Amino acid sequence: MTELSPARRLRELLSAKALVAAPGAYDAITGRLIEQAGFSAVYMTGAGTSAAHGYPDYGLLTLSEMAENAGRIARSINVPLISDADTGYGNELNVTRTVREFESRGVAAIHIEDQVSPKKCGHLDGKEVISREEFGSKIRAAVAARRDPDFIIIARTDARAMLGLDEAIARANIAVDAGADMAFVEAVQSLEEMAAVPKAVKGHCLLNIVPGGKTPLVSLPDAEAMGYRLAILPGILLREVIPAIDSALATLKQTRIAAAAAPGATVMSTFRRFGADEWDALRRTYAEPAAR
Repeated sequence: MTELSPARRLRELLSAKALVAAPGAYDAITGRLIEQAGFSAVYMTGAGTSAAHGYPDYGLLTLSEMAENAGRIARSINVPLISDADTGYGNELNVTRTVREFESRGVAAIHIEDQVSPKKCGHLDGKEVISREEFGSKIRAAVAARRDPDFIIIARTDARAMLGLDEAIARANIAVDAGADMAFVEAVQSLEEMAAVPKAVKGHCLLNIVPGGKTPLVSLPDAEAMGYRLAILPGILLREVIPAIDSALATLKQTRIAAAAAPGATVMSTFRRFGADEWDALRRTYAEPAAR
């Protein structure tokens, strides 16, 4: 039996009744931990990827940097990866390459937005967007560029902040008409707006859950009840990791003693989280005939 591609597996997940929740990973470590926690999909956060490269989420990373990080995460997990692809990194020609670069690395889905480049985090002020027409053209190019028809194109609009909810919904529907598989209306500003989006958009909808951002927090069951099919949680790990690292370093600086490992934690138990047993088995398989 032919193994299903990550994109096909994601499509099957999205066609089921349950909301798909994808916590945000910014490297292969966090990607594997999300999978091991039992989630059926992983989201590569652009903000987290920027931070992992030492930058704020100001559109400073290139296509190559984003696609390479997505590729590392995708090859490290066995569940579908959804990735931020920013603005597509240019015009329709750049978008065409963007789709092919992410698709070739085993990514299941990407989202492309209508911000002016360089973009910035969707929950910051001072954003600008391109015209409806240019956005529609970029989505049409993205849809045409994919080689695997299962590869999922998500159209993100940031127009709510500058032009209002009605314009954002209109752009989402333009993108769906252009062939996008899913719409992503970024940074809605109330529960009423959040509930209105899936009712007004003519296709599947993604909800971005960002504690401390412009969108009110809701539970995953509430998001599902509103009609959302996919929820991404970009910063859920990064915001936990930073204080934990700060605390560990502060303790080391103060006490001058490395903290003891948790009970049962060893160097090898950590490596097992990242495939040590499989690599050891490969070594035994190929080394034993030579020894004999």
